[in-house]
Amino acid sequence: MDTRRKELSEFLQALRQRGTPEAFGFPTGTRRRTQGLRREEVAQLAGISATWYTWIEQGREVNVSADALERLATALKLSKSERTYLFDMADRRDPQAHNLETDTAPDTLVEMLTNIHIPAYIMGRTWDILAWNAAASELFINWLDQASNDARPNLLRYVFQHQDAKQFVVDWEMRARRLVAEFRADCRSRLEEPELKRLVNELSQISPDFERFWKLHDVLERQGGKRQFHHPRHGLISYSQVTLRPVEQEQLKLVLLQPQ
Repeated sequence: MDTRRKELSEFLQALRQRGTPEAFGFPTGTRRRTQGLRREEVAQLAGISATWYTWIEQGREVNVSADALERLATALKLSKSERTYLFDMADRRDPQAHNLETDTAPDTLVEMLTNIHIPAYIMGRTWDILAWNAAASELFINWLDQASNDARPNLLRYVFQHQDAKQFVVDWEMRARRLVAEFRADCRSRLEEPELKRLVNELSQISPDFERFWKLHDVLERQGGKRQFHHPRHGLISYSQVTLRPVEQEQLKLVLLQPQ
């Protein structure tokens, strides 16, 4: 038995044994010889074969579909973390993952931005800028300094649509191509999401550059490093970029720009 199947097997057993029958609508009774739910009861709740569920718990080489996992997750009332673990151990993509992730920056993280004195901002799942500090507004003049949280400025729209972007970003061609490659890598498991598809279609129609870079299918992990800008007030300025992901909401990114 490989590690993933073993983990899936033991995880389901632990979940089943942890549950109380009455919490799932079953009588407690006095004849129960097993702690928690019976395998047959889990199968009944999930609407799958008891034999097939038993095979999953036994770690047999069965093909567990995303639909079956969805029903198991709902039946066992799994938390977000438990659901994610279930799909990961079954080596399946959760079709509802994007619905479970709220694209909102937590208040504690937003408040922390005000105490950061270098340019800093929080990006969402389609690279909307969810929050930013005063230093970021000063850096991205004529963009973030004029934006509002209601409108949700987007980094890709800025780079490929804003009239000042090509003059502002040093070596725009290289940076823009790399940005698209990073975006594709970041969204690789979510390319069918309606919001993401709308953004890609919009940018492809409006910007020939974005369309060209997107069709290259370059894939790069988002990295830090040197970033330079031609600022209208301060001239050529350089930063070292660092991107962090909050543990609680890994679809978000906290971007920090340290002056060099």
